[in-house]
Amino acid sequence: MKERIQNDIKEALKAGEEIKVGTLRMVLAFFINKEKEKGEAISDEEAMNVLQTEAKKRRESIEAFEKGGRPELAEKEKEELEILKIYLPEQLSAKEIQDFVTQAIEKTGATSMQDIGKVMGVLMPQVKGKADGNLVNTIVKKQLASE
Repeated sequence: MKERIQNDIKEALKAGEEIKVGTLRMVLAFFINKEKEKGEAISDEEAMNVLQTEAKKRRESIEAFEKGGRPELAEKEKEELEILKIYLPEQLSAKEIQDFVTQAIEKTGATSMQDIGKVMGVLMPQVKGKADGNLVNTIVKKQLASE
């Protein structure tokens, strides 16, 4: 993953894509910092975690900037998010998440909101990196409330 991003930075530099270069350099810096913490090269899974964290930050920033009446800053964050999405696994649709939630509820025997921890414990390893945690949580709550 790190090599892919380094190569993509070179290509973006040649193409004059400033936002892509900046975004990828930032991600590369996070990878390097993570490697310094560990004292060894990061795995692709750790790199994916960094990318997911950065994507989540962008989504939160977009929401905050839009609420704060700063559409130009929200637009910049959207552009960065689109660049990050290239490296992330394809996200599950709401319907696919609902199917996973239904299976997790059946597997755990959950019947009320008090069982949300059990359901999320089974569910999150299955959808990690493929679905936004807030969306998953909302769908779980909705299905448990209707149980």
